[in-house]
Amino acid sequence: MIASSASASASASASSVGKDHRDRPRVDPLAALRTPDDPPWDVYLTGTVFLDIVFTGLDSAPVRGTESWARGMGSSPGGVANMATALARLGLRTSLAAAFGDDHYGEYCWDALEQGEGIDLTPSRTVAGWHSPVTVSMAYEGERTMVSHGHEPPPEAVLIQEGAPECPPRARAAVASLEPGKRASWIARAAHEGTRIFADVGWDETGAWDLAGLADLEHCEAFLPNAQEAMRYTGAGCPREAAHALTEHVPLAVVTLGAEGAYAVDRRTGETAEVPAIEVEALDPTGAGDVFVAGFVAGTLAGWPLADRLAFAGLTAALSVQEFGGSLSAPGWSEIGAWWRKVQSVASQDPTALRRYAFLADLVPEEESPGWPLRRAVPTIGFGRSA
Repeated sequence: MIASSASASASASASSVGKDHRDRPRVDPLAALRTPDDPPWDVYLTGTVFLDIVFTGLDSAPVRGTESWARGMGSSPGGVANMATALARLGLRTSLAAAFGDDHYGEYCWDALEQGEGIDLTPSRTVAGWHSPVTVSMAYEGERTMVSHGHEPPPEAVLIQEGAPECPPRARAAVASLEPGKRASWIARAAHEGTRIFADVGWDETGAWDLAGLADLEHCEAFLPNAQEAMRYTGAGCPREAAHALTEHVPLAVVTLGAEGAYAVDRRTGETAEVPAIEVEALDPTGAGDVFVAGFVAGTLAGWPLADRLAFAGLTAALSVQEFGGSLSAPGWSEIGAWWRKVQSVASQDPTALRRYAFLADLVPEEESPGWPLRRAVPTIGFGRSA
């Protein structure tokens, strides 16, 4: 049985997250394009929500038989919630279909997303008697190690997580994670209704790396793999060659190059673009790929030039790795604005960045943001009800 909604009671952590969210200046990157006939949502997505518990400030990997103390810790909704939060913080009206566990973890995740981030959870449900999946992540030396636990999802949860609604909500775009050898029926339905599908993909555990196995790619507007995934799927000798090869299967291919930035090819216009990465001191890479996709989707829906979209996606990802946690670290316009003002203040030292990101001038909030860098992460989901 699926309950109709999460419990109405909110944890104090989610309440504080919500207040923080509402107090931030909001930027609508699509304001100039909106009309009364628009779909109700800018982006729709579906998937599994985890509770993420992230430890940072470890000097090295944990050693067997010893106890390690972390200098930082944060808890937040993870999994598909990383992408949903990244989209919402960039000002996109976001709708999420997900199954939530019927426990305090699930209640916290629901409240943090709905109340804290303003994400529409109308297509989501709380599944009675199901425990929330949990991931513990340890970040050290620029890498991360994760341990996850979850009970087998009941059929109701599987239906929601795989996007089973007969009619997905009308949206300008949707973000899909393709799985080799499987189709998600909602993707074809959404594309048929005019929704633009942006897809990423995980590591192919089968080792086949067969593009034909990504059957839903035919419905996609854009495909955003990393360099290794792109080369393995195409057999190309370099990521840029792989990006061109992918445009035989999808109109727009974007290949992330790690520390080198990203490269994109648009088959319809013949346009290519490459933007270098922004050098930052990385604290935790969790969710950076989701943030990159969210930034690229936002720029695409806003109609920006391809190079600006790449630059914006790379910037948002770079800002995210300076914080810890997945959804916790997704930057909003306050962080983007603070970064832009910092670039302007040292323009003589970094004129390249000033020129490359000049398109931000008309977008970022004018008011000063408090402090730099900003940190959203909270130590625990507790601090409930007496605060």
